[in-house]
Order: sequence, then structure tokens, then C-alpha cells
Amino acid sequence: MPTTIVPRHPRRLAHAVLATLALVTLAACGSSDTGQDAAASPSPEQATLTVYNGRSEELVGPLFEQFTQETGIPVELRSASSGELAAQLLTEADASPADVFLSQDAGALGALTKAGLFAELPAEVLDRVDPAYRAEDGTWLGLSGRVRVVTYNVDEVPTPPETIDAVVAGEYADGQIGYAPTNASWQSFVTGLRVLRGEDGARTWLQQFAAQDPVAFEGNAQVRDAVDAGQVRIGLVNHYYLFELIDEKGEDDVRARNQFMAPGDPGGLVNVAGVGVLASSDDTEQANALVEWLSGPAAQQYFAAETSEYPLVAGIAPPEGVPSLEELEAPALDLSDLDSIAETQALLAEVGLLTE
Repeated sequence: MPTTIVPRHPRRLAHAVLATLALVTLAACGSSDTGQDAAASPSPEQATLTVYNGRSEELVGPLFEQFTQETGIPVELRSASSGELAAQLLTEADASPADVFLSQDAGALGALTKAGLFAELPAEVLDRVDPAYRAEDGTWLGLSGRVRVVTYNVDEVPTPPETIDAVVAGEYADGQIGYAPTNASWQSFVTGLRVLRGEDGARTWLQQFAAQDPVAFEGNAQVRDAVDAGQVRIGLVNHYYLFELIDEKGEDDVRARNQFMAPGDPGGLVNVAGVGVLASSDDTEQANALVEWLSGPAAQQYFAAETSEYPLVAGIAPPEGVPSLEELEAPALDLSDLDSIAETQALLAEVGLLTE
């Protein structure tokens, strides 16, 4: 059954062209033990790995510094939104200087897989992660997961909705739902809805959603804050935004809570941040070493502690106070198919939900 959670502590070408156009507009919304006891020093001859980084550099920077200290492999980060970087990689193709792409979103990874730009990752690394959270062809690997939830105000909503169809049944009409229309996680949810229910099914739900007169916000944090303040009764966000607010204000002063969705419901999409190695890289061995390290215990525990995201490697516990991914029973889909953002944006524009 879906659960209400009170967190306890913080934190090769036509396709490519289409994907490029979509990804340019997509806004970004976050070891194997090396056996070394002392930090290694990069040698002067050591080639530098170039990582196109679609996550917050403030968040992941310390991880790359630790990787360099432990392995001696220097890393240069080039940071922007995942959509922008994926579009750049599609344009650069085999001429890209990038060795590794770290993405906030599975759709951006899927676009590069379908364009043939990734190399297959080592089987022993892939096997660390459930097949649901990696590419079917082994070209990218999920590192951390985030779950779509309904966040609701406990003073206003005694029984929060457990399905997306309950969201649009009429109880939250007249401006009682918050959402972030330009946010990547919202557009990924709608893309997942299109994959799961087809174009017509997704269109029908979106029309019903629009009929509720939902309130558009800039991002998930603003939706969360509006719910907490009672400006709207419910909002559609990622699970970890509530943790951030509780960390900031204290649990007793937060009126927002998370409702995880019913098993298989499209509203409970689990999207991932993940990583792939460029087939054009001249440093594949070192790039694979980085992927191995990022999917190891130190990095996995870091994501759980710093952002309350779900570790995706077996044996690493999720953040305290959230159900396991197995309990959630997320809707079954190939996350690489979340790359069809252009079609999603066209549908959102058609129903009047793609605001500037």
C-alpha cells in the first residue's frame, strides 16, 4: 500500500537532432573501495578525465575530489544543466572532449544511448544496480534515485490522493494543486505518462489536470513551500524536497508531508541520476574506474546522506524514514525512453500547460 512518510533527518541522426532541440530547453531540477589507505598524488603524465557534469557542482564536487585523492586520476568538471550538456554532446559527437557524462536525468542519458555515443560499461559494474535503473544495452548506469510524490498540507488534506487520477477527480480544483511546468522532473513525469498510457491517455489526463486550474511555480521547492504555507493543498514534486525543508525549519514547524503513490501508478515514477562513458573517450579505463567508484559504497552513502536520494547499489540503505524502492513498486518502464522530451513539450503546449 502507498505510504505517507514523515522524514526524520536531512539530506545515428534524425533522433539525435530531435533530442538536441528538446534537451536544449530542458531545465535541470545531485566505490568500489580502491584499497588505498593514503591519498594518491596525480603524476605529471596522468591524463585528466573530462566530465560533463549535469548535477550541482557544489553537491558532486567533493566526490570528484575524493576520487582524485584516492586514485590519483585528475578530473576536470564542465558543469551545466543535463539537457544542455546532452545537446552539446549530440552536436560534438565523436569530436567531444568529454570522457564521462554525469546526468541528473535518465532521459538525457537515453538520448545519448540512442545516438550511439556511449560505450558499454563493464558487466561487474552494471551488475551492482537493478536492471530497472540502468540501460538495457549496458551503456549507462543509475547512481541515485528520486521518487515523484504528492506533497500535501496535513492541516488541509486528511486523506491525500494515492493516484494521479485521484489528483484530477475534482477535490483539488480551483487552484489547489501546485506544479512546476518548466522543471525537468515534471516533464520527465509527463514523458513517463506518455510511455505508460500512450499519447491519447496522457492527453486525457493532462486535460483533466488543466481543468483543475493548477498553480504554476518556478520549481519543486516553491511548490513545496506553497503547500507548507497552505497556499495550495497539494503539489507534485520529488520526494527529497520535503527533507530539505525539515532540515531548515525542524519537523514540528513543517506542515507539508509526502504521500508516496500506489504501486505501479505513473505518479510514482522513479527517475535516476546516472553516468555513461563516451565511446569517443581516449581514457576508457580511467573513465570506467570513475564509474566504478561512483557506484561504490562511499559515493552511494554520500548521495543518501547529502540529498536524501535513493542509493541504487544493492546493500546500501536508503535514507531513514522512506520506504524502500521494492516497497514502492514503481511503474515499469525503460528509463531510456524518457528521452522523448520534444514530444512531451509539444503535448504540454497543446493542452496549455507549458508556461514560460
